[in-house]
Amino acid sequence: MASLSWDSGDTGDSWGSGDTEGPSPVGQGVPASRLLPDRMDPARCPCNGPPPPTTLPAPGRGHSLARDSWRWPWDPPVSPHAPQNQGPAGVTTCPTVPRHQTHTPPGTHGPRTTVGAMLLLTCPAQLQRLEGALRRSLPLALPVYGAVLNINRGNPGELEVVVDSWPNFGAVLARRSGEMPVDDCYRNMHAAFYRDVGTYRALLETPGCLRWDTAFHIFGLQEGVATVSQAIAGTKDMELELSEYYTYVHPDPSTIPEPQLDPGVQVSTLSAAHVDLLNETWAYGGNARSRRYLLEVLGRFPNLCLQDGDGQLLCWVLTDAFGTGAHGYTLPAHRHRGHMRAVLAMAARRAQARGFPAFGHTATGNGAMQRLQEALGYRRSPGLCHFVLHNPGLGRAGP
Repeated sequence: MASLSWDSGDTGDSWGSGDTEGPSPVGQGVPASRLLPDRMDPARCPCNGPPPPTTLPAPGRGHSLARDSWRWPWDPPVSPHAPQNQGPAGVTTCPTVPRHQTHTPPGTHGPRTTVGAMLLLTCPAQLQRLEGALRRSLPLALPVYGAVLNINRGNPGELEVVVDSWPNFGAVLARRSGEMPVDDCYRNMHAAFYRDVGTYRALLETPGCLRWDTAFHIFGLQEGVATVSQAIAGTKDMELELSEYYTYVHPDPSTIPEPQLDPGVQVSTLSAAHVDLLNETWAYGGNARSRRYLLEVLGRFPNLCLQDGDGQLLCWVLTDAFGTGAHGYTLPAHRHRGHMRAVLAMAARRAQARGFPAFGHTATGNGAMQRLQEALGYRRSPGLCHFVLHNPGLGRAGP
């Protein structure tokens, strides 16, 4: 079982796309600056340490974005024995306490929680600075970047992010906050990005970072996302399932021509009444847990659909908590009429208007969808997006 992706398993008219207007605060005309409480200049917050330079030096040898292991040009060497919660000299950082004793919701200026080398970022200024750092690390950081965008804009997905250190982090993991069911790999999703693969492995192995006795996904656009999980699984005698996709990103959706719809076709949004149809048509659905997950996605994140004059669905795309296009689908009786092309174009333009990237993941064997995306101006990111399902047997147990 793989995660939500643009590609639901069919060819031609099966996809998903960027974020569109929906029930969440984002896309409702509310400026992003009003969605994050206690917003402040990241450079003024003691949690963040010294600010980075205003201009990013040109990539050079040793920190190319095409490599899996690199550090920011201005980052000092990080010793594994250095304290992980110190700010600049003479500045007191947010207090740290054991994770089980406190939890400050994202969007509030409060404690930064730590377990060993794991820091839970909760300060608004920290999250703002993280958003900027991840933006400069695109496209490799896309899934985590999308999660942080959602966190900083109302956090409809109830996500949180942990890092190995701050502000000079080497690895970051975006995950659902709170306790997850042992057997629900749909909601138990984690997006990963790292600057140093060894630091990433150390973060995953930090007590409290992951529950290794549950069914969960980790996904990301770096090779180490797969190899680190494989290495750790070997020490725990754990079963894994690996799925790989191409990731497509549109550099500027405003250049996509406004689609011309057939007479009688109208643009609308999905509702909870459509969840059974979505669950039946999703290649990874068909069970009670996938239905609960899709119902949650419908209620929390933007979506877009096309309907005929009688209000019957023709085509749709969803968006998940990581800003990824998800479960795009055209009903078989309405394929090869340009509906998917139209809905992708509209979804990408609306994602850009909200400040989100238009991106998603497509099966490597779905040549028809790849050609459609390329015709719309999407570009395929180098390498693959790796989805790693841990303990798949737990995920298949039960209803």
